[in-house]
Amino acid sequence: MDDRKVFIDPQNNLLKLEEPIYTLVDVDMPNIFRNLFPYDEIPKIAFNDRIVPHKLPDEIFITDTTFRDGQQSRAPYSTEQIVTLYDYLHRLGGPKGIIRQCEFFLYSKKDRDAVYQCMEKGYKYPEVTSWIRASKKDFELVKEIGMKETGILVSCSDYHIFYKMKMTRREAMEHYLNIVRECLDTGIAARCHLEDITRSDIHGFVIPFCSELMRLSNEYQMPVKVRACDTMGYGVNFPGAVLPRSVQGIIYGIMTHAGVPSEWIEWHGHNDFYKAVTNSTTAWLYGAAAVNCSLFGIGERTGNTPLEAMVFEYAQLKGTLDGMDTRVITEIAEYYEKEIGYKVPSRTPFVGSNFNVTRAGIHADGLLKNEEIYNIFDTEKFLNRPVRVAVSNTSGLAGIAHWINSYYNLKGENAIDKNNPIVGKVKEWVDEEYDNGRITVITDDEMICVINRAKKELNIT
Repeated sequence: MDDRKVFIDPQNNLLKLEEPIYTLVDVDMPNIFRNLFPYDEIPKIAFNDRIVPHKLPDEIFITDTTFRDGQQSRAPYSTEQIVTLYDYLHRLGGPKGIIRQCEFFLYSKKDRDAVYQCMEKGYKYPEVTSWIRASKKDFELVKEIGMKETGILVSCSDYHIFYKMKMTRREAMEHYLNIVRECLDTGIAARCHLEDITRSDIHGFVIPFCSELMRLSNEYQMPVKVRACDTMGYGVNFPGAVLPRSVQGIIYGIMTHAGVPSEWIEWHGHNDFYKAVTNSTTAWLYGAAAVNCSLFGIGERTGNTPLEAMVFEYAQLKGTLDGMDTRVITEIAEYYEKEIGYKVPSRTPFVGSNFNVTRAGIHADGLLKNEEIYNIFDTEKFLNRPVRVAVSNTSGLAGIAHWINSYYNLKGENAIDKNNPIVGKVKEWVDEEYDNGRITVITDDEMICVINRAKKELNIT
């Protein structure tokens, strides 16, 4: 007998059936969804065409894992580098704190020193938080430093529960709840990182566990946040895709069936299948208030969701930057290259050296007439990166003229066109280079040298 209540939904004034209560399914054998994840085949995306509604939260924001997950795939940052990057994130996030939190490791003295120095800054945003494993020993570090909130690793797929932790689902849940309770006992808010959620039994473990977390939250009158971690990048945003791969299905289940409010739900994506950005945006659209990112997507394996990408996703969804200073993104990229020694891949959107550089002559001709034709937005305004062209055998006169104007910042009456004699001289030299077998683009230093030589030949000062 189905005795669930029928009531008027205040959001749409339609009759709604009370949501079912999901209890823990404590199975004897692990459910590893072999039909979706056959290890000797490519994973499968199946559909049942169950559609959930959009639910963009009133407030959405970004959290950062550069100093946690971002340090798991590269040489550790120095204390000074962490503090400098934290300053950049504070400036980038703006007065409304759209970049809301940064999470830190606590295991090394270097990381703890960075935590202390960042906390001493006194910034409201990004809030300094930590990440620990679900162990009492790790929790002692959190208490010692005086954190207001900490993330706790709570692996939720049977792959982890049965094969790594050697537990049953009930044992894992009780273990996790004990750690969360201890956290709340000392007045520290908990953020539960549901590792490997896209291979988890959503109705048989994740929702019952999250429901128990909400009971603890009510008991202690403290927030218990939930971070849905797409650890392997299996999440998909296709409408009607089946769980556990459906991003919107996961968010809907946690929010609707487990009763976790939007402001306590966070998405943490990986890019194994090139879906990190799209899945993060989808999580926002279907009810998660926060998306967890790292600078340039640096993180485990293929990396995390790039923080700079979600800044521009935010602006596109909200129609405003809400005070974020996107020019800081370019400063951060320059700091990585000059001070940290990290080479940003040249074609990386927004930060790569070639992201707004065109090589095709026909594109350069369009840019010379109106840069909006081939530039995504005013990159000079938002990133201090004027649109550029690279000179090659396909650039033509227009491309060379555009290079000169952009490099020397010639605008309005001072700008030159493709009929300028200097452009003609440079074009002759470029053609000769490629006629002689050159295959690489012309460098900036070469262009400067050739332009100076052309000016001398033409008696132009």
